[in-house]
Amino acid sequence: MAEFVKFSVPDELKKKQVELLAKANKTGKVRIGANEATKAAERGTAKIIFIAEDVNPPEIVMHLPLICNEKNIPYSYFSTKKELGQGAGIEVGTAALAVIEEGDAKKELDDLNRKLAELKK
Repeated sequence: MAEFVKFSVPDELKKKQVELLAKANKTGKVRIGANEATKAAERGTAKIIFIAEDVNPPEIVMHLPLICNEKNIPYSYFSTKKELGQGAGIEVGTAALAVIEEGDAKKELDDLNRKLAELKK
């Protein structure tokens, strides 16, 4: 596990994350890339941030959990950049992304946030 990964995400939660991301991508607004996720976190506009665990060098995303904790923004991890990119509907991998507007995925987002809060305890 990389040094910036604060907790491991169970398989059941990973499936929920993929569903949430697919819905948010269709009906809401998603910002793709580590820079976009950082801007959304710093501005406080992100509803949730997803970070890939296989980012190299780790310094690219290492600051995201710290900013998220400071701004009270939930965050979670995807196993690979490719998996995260596919969840966002793009052909290439991405290090991180931010969900700005959840669209029809409000219920899923609330449920995921509750479960992530329990994991972090």
